[in-house]
Amino acid sequence: MSNVKTARRQRIRFNIRTKISGTAAKPRLSVFRSNADIYAQIIDDVNGVTLAAASSREKAIASQKVSKSEKSKLVGEIIAKKAVELGLSEVVFDRSGYLYHGRVKNVADGAREAGLKF
Repeated sequence: MSNVKTARRQRIRFNIRTKISGTAAKPRLSVFRSNADIYAQIIDDVNGVTLAAASSREKAIASQKVSKSEKSKLVGEIIAKKAVELGLSEVVFDRSGYLYHGRVKNVADGAREAGLKF
């Protein structure tokens, strides 16, 4: 069953990626969700470069005793701060085939609250 779920997510992910792409001016904010952690990257697809990254495994977040949902929001805030430091204010959100719900939504909400527009 897990292979079916993974294959479905990959199909959705590939369809999303045909529609959205990150540029230097408006990069892509990509989210990856594992069972334990959540990762976010800001990617310039034109040059094939990751501009910034954040995850729930960073010491500042991992040391806090909060739920995975709250850690996701913190990841969103950290990635947004890194983006603002790079002079980026707008990004394209890439949910990577996950439903826009729960931890994925929390990353987006945290990034919006910290100043990113998408």
